[in-house]
Amino acid sequence: MTSKAVVTCDKKWKILALVVVVLALWQAGPAFAADEPDLIFRRSTVFKWLSPNDKLATYAVDDPEVDGVACHFTVPEKGGFKGWLGLAEEVSDISLACRQIGPVKFKHKLEQGDDMFRQRRSLFFKKMQIVRGCDAKRNVLVYMVYSDRLIEGSPKNSTSSVPIMPWGTTDAAVQKCGEFIQ
Repeated sequence: MTSKAVVTCDKKWKILALVVVVLALWQAGPAFAADEPDLIFRRSTVFKWLSPNDKLATYAVDDPEVDGVACHFTVPEKGGFKGWLGLAEEVSDISLACRQIGPVKFKHKLEQGDDMFRQRRSLFFKKMQIVRGCDAKRNVLVYMVYSDRLIEGSPKNSTSSVPIMPWGTTDAAVQKCGEFIQ
């Protein structure tokens, strides 16, 4: 091997190491930490010999604007080297279940279809969103999850509803979601 080939190979490894470090630091930044959901568990779906497996991951997230409501969603996570580096574009298959977990308290007025949670699903172009609405006639919060891309969206979605009910003996006054929609 010539010295020129060694220098070229060495330079490629340095560039790759720099890219990995930058991606790791970018993912661990404080702006992302506050928005991350709680991982409940992961299950492998596709085995890969030399790189991480494809997985299904189930997460929990509390509604930041409505106390007493939490959502659980399951997303596929790409394995392989692209998935490990955060370069793979994730598929749009996402399931959603939201439930009342305590007394429901609205923090302030909300818009129909407001984002409740948003997460990047590819390096640049794709994101997953959970949006919230109110069925005022039935006093039910409605949550929908979908993914979109910069150019075209995905018709794949999932919906979950949370009827607002009294919670325990001390929660006699049930709030009406229609009173908190602008």
